Amino acid sequence: MAEMQTNETERQVRYSPAEIEPKWQAVWDADAALYAAEPHETGKPKYYCIEMLPYPSGKLHMGHVRNYAIGDALARHMWMRGYNVLHPMGWDAFGLPAENAALKNNTPPREWTLANIAAMRQQMRRMGLSYDWATEVTTCLPEYYRWNQWFFLKMYEQGLAYRKNSKVNWCPECATVLANEQVVNGCCWRHEDTIVEQRDLTQWFLRITRYADELLQGLDKLEGWPEKVRTMQRNWIGRSEGTNVDFAEAKSGAKITVFTTRVDTIYGATSVQLAPEHVVAKAFAAEDAALAEKIAELLEQQKQAREAGDVGAIEKHGVDTGRFAINPYTGEQVPIWVANYILADYGTGAIMSVPAHDERDWEFAKKYGLALKRVIVPEEVTELPDLPYVEEDKSVLVESGAYSGLSCAEAQRQMQALALEKQFGTATVTFRLKDWGVSRQRYWGTPIPMVYCACSGEEPIPVPAEQLPVLLPEQIEITQQGGSPLGRVPEFVQTTCPRCGGPARRETDTMDTFVDSSWYFYRYTDAHNSSAPFASDKANYWFPIDQYIGGVEHAILHLIYSRFWTKVMRDIPSGDGGLIRNSEPAERLFTQGMVIKDGAKMSKSKGNVVSPDDMIARYGADATRMYALFAAPPDRDLEWQEEGVAGVSRFLGKVYRLTTKYAAVRGSAEAGAGNGAGLKLLRTLHQTIAKITHDFGGRWHFNTSISAIMILVNEIAAHEAALDSGEVPPAVVAQLFRGLTQLLAPFAPFLAQELWAQTGGEGAVFRAAWPAVDEALAREDELEIPVQANGKLVTVIKVAADSDQAAVQAAALADARVAARVAGKTVAKVIVVPGKLVNLVIK
Repeated sequence: MAEMQTNETERQVRYSPAEIEPKWQAVWDADAALYAAEPHETGKPKYYCIEMLPYPSGKLHMGHVRNYAIGDALARHMWMRGYNVLHPMGWDAFGLPAENAALKNNTPPREWTLANIAAMRQQMRRMGLSYDWATEVTTCLPEYYRWNQWFFLKMYEQGLAYRKNSKVNWCPECATVLANEQVVNGCCWRHEDTIVEQRDLTQWFLRITRYADELLQGLDKLEGWPEKVRTMQRNWIGRSEGTNVDFAEAKSGAKITVFTTRVDTIYGATSVQLAPEHVVAKAFAAEDAALAEKIAELLEQQKQAREAGDVGAIEKHGVDTGRFAINPYTGEQVPIWVANYILADYGTGAIMSVPAHDERDWEFAKKYGLALKRVIVPEEVTELPDLPYVEEDKSVLVESGAYSGLSCAEAQRQMQALALEKQFGTATVTFRLKDWGVSRQRYWGTPIPMVYCACSGEEPIPVPAEQLPVLLPEQIEITQQGGSPLGRVPEFVQTTCPRCGGPARRETDTMDTFVDSSWYFYRYTDAHNSSAPFASDKANYWFPIDQYIGGVEHAILHLIYSRFWTKVMRDIPSGDGGLIRNSEPAERLFTQGMVIKDGAKMSKSKGNVVSPDDMIARYGADATRMYALFAAPPDRDLEWQEEGVAGVSRFLGKVYRLTTKYAAVRGSAEAGAGNGAGLKLLRTLHQTIAKITHDFGGRWHFNTSISAIMILVNEIAAHEAALDSGEVPPAVVAQLFRGLTQLLAPFAPFLAQELWAQTGGEGAVFRAAWPAVDEALAREDELEIPVQANGKLVTVIKVAADSDQAAVQAAALADARVAARVAGKTVAKVIVVPGKLVNLVIK
């Protein structure tokens, strides 16, 4: 057979990403519609894929690249699968780092932020990321944050936004309040070594607790979210069912409400314990200076434990007040104590202490010699168990009056009914989740749209919606002293009361920046709407998000806030229903692993970042992003090794050399695959298509997808002589390299586009149809089956792929090595796992 004609560039072709990548980026940049979603009426199934938007801190590092490369590969694949894809990007642009940079560099936060955005956007373009920049969102611009303010007013109308004096978390480094979710092990989430203090301040809160039950129950429906994230949210919401019971202070009759999950143990209560800040404790302290001093000491211990990050591990101390409370079930008096481990902001700030049936109460009672009373025992008891006995199932009450002999569950029901009837208690549910404190004493955030005027008695007055946005002044002096920086800007503070027309002052706190990121993905669907945050029909078409990608560190903060915000928007009246229809923002969530360097997560704060710019300059964008997908499964941590990028670059060079060599080969599809090399190559191609298609539809094992492409390329290289000699039909050669190019497109788009053009492809390769699997071609003619004897490998046999179990068993027993192993022995059993193995049980 005549030798196949190959491309003139066969001689030592050099892969040059520095030439290929900018060329195609310029082509893509010139096509505004290339990455744009199509109209809703297109008839295609929709696919909304986004990665969590970044904070514009200045430069991307390889940790960012890994996140974005995952989403980019998915978006390109879904385009090729015929979906209408929305793949946007934006900037979480408000926040503390911009203020710190202003203090350090004397650069206005807006100027610093927008310059960083421009630099990071350019990096993303150079990476070849497939974002539709026409939908870009920047949260620090008025056209975005005016809708933060609009939502705030809507929440205020519905009683979801309110203002109160509260004990709050204060970061002295940030010089601002932190939400409970932003305190990690007693320290600031941004400053890991800065201990958070407790302060009393008047703050704005969002009533997230109104949705606590729905937030908890909704987790069961989020089957596409990692179980780890759902567990973290369940634990944070912390639902507890129990009973509120009113004890009465014996002398004054003052009500002391305790919350207990085990009202069935109340006959064993031997004291009532109060938080140091409980109103009754304060009243006792006001009458007794010595007691007040001791309570103050307990409060200081509690404060130190909070700042150390683990109140639960506090060494327990308490003080007997000398007062007594009346148990409403027994009529007996029990002593009232104040204890440092009781928190004023958890439950009611008071507990009944049942040391015989609670480990914490037991510890406290033993320390101070308090009485113990056993009131719960096992159903079938031959010997009383050691105390504290905390079991509830298969247990019954004793020494509990009329309730003795009842199961714990039945006693709880009857005791709750009595409390309700006699009006000294009720069944109730409490949550660990607290309302979201959103006030921040910083400049670079969304101004809270409220004013204060004498006409309202200093009650907050909403700014009318038509006066939004309340603009953030652009040039102000930023310091970390004396409260909010906006309070020192008279032209901002001084305003006109919208109610009476008289002089008024603006709220000077700004919103928590997690407000910005709680709904940004809805704005992507209608990014330039000037009359609403977004059009409901557009949001309803795209939501819920089909795939959301980001770090697990956002499980409690961003992800729980965004779920809350979605439910609020659903309940805002609009047209025939709510602003949106969906109750959850994302159907599926993927949390990628971290990039590790020098034993730590890659981050600017640790000084161990690797710039993608450096990697691109040396190896190209395709090799850089492909390494981030290849080096480890995407849900696992990746240990950074530059040699890995170099290795991927060499592989891409091999792909380029082979494809360029045969790019000009064309042939008729009717010619068939032939036998031998052509058939083997086509089989490997279709097995690779099947493997990668499955990976995209399942667990995203992109590392094994890329490995499969490498196997395919190695197979091609091993048959290069057959390709050169013409043994492989031209149609097979053309199909082989076009298929390879399409498989490469989600992972190395620049090179794939270059090779697509060389092999005669038209338009963008990632807009071409994803190659279909030919199941018959992908199926092997023969299978290799391991044969074991008593679980130990003896040999590997080859059988026809369509062999039944009897044929496989016969082939195994006929093998010479197997025959030698079983000679003189009895084959008691033959286990055939179809297509996998044969195991002989011999005696």
